[in-house]
Amino acid sequence: MSNLDARIADFLAQRRIAVAGLSTTRSITGNLIYKKLKGAGYDLVPIMPKGGMFEGAQSYPDLAAVPGKIDGLFIATRPEVTTELVRQAVAAGVPRIWMHESLAKKATSVSPAGVAIGREHGISVIAGACPMMYVQPVDLAHRCMCWLMKVTKRLPE
Repeated sequence: MSNLDARIADFLAQRRIAVAGLSTTRSITGNLIYKKLKGAGYDLVPIMPKGGMFEGAQSYPDLAAVPGKIDGLFIATRPEVTTELVRQAVAAGVPRIWMHESLAKKATSVSPAGVAIGREHGISVIAGACPMMYVQPVDLAHRCMCWLMKVTKRLPE
């Protein structure tokens, strides 16, 4: 098993995951991943700057506002927002972070500064890829994306 495979397995073995990069007004990547994780039985904590409700769950404006322990943070935001979320994760003691990246590099949440900050503080960081390529059942499109990212060496290290 590769280091990436081990980090993905560890992240997906957790139950309480915060998800940042959601919208109540339009369908975006974070929403799709939230629904996939929710359908797989994860206890999800929506993170939205204005708080409020999301998909029937209370959302929080930042990680400091979330009650209880968070096992992991999934991020589907712009890289500059990702960096701030990593700082919040450090302060909140979140041990795992997954930054989304699609097949199109332009659609990335990966922040090199955020990766460095997270790793500097001992956080397990997955800097790229998409959980929908790994959470069962994996649809054909995401199986193909995973294969393509593997053969083109586009998966994170």
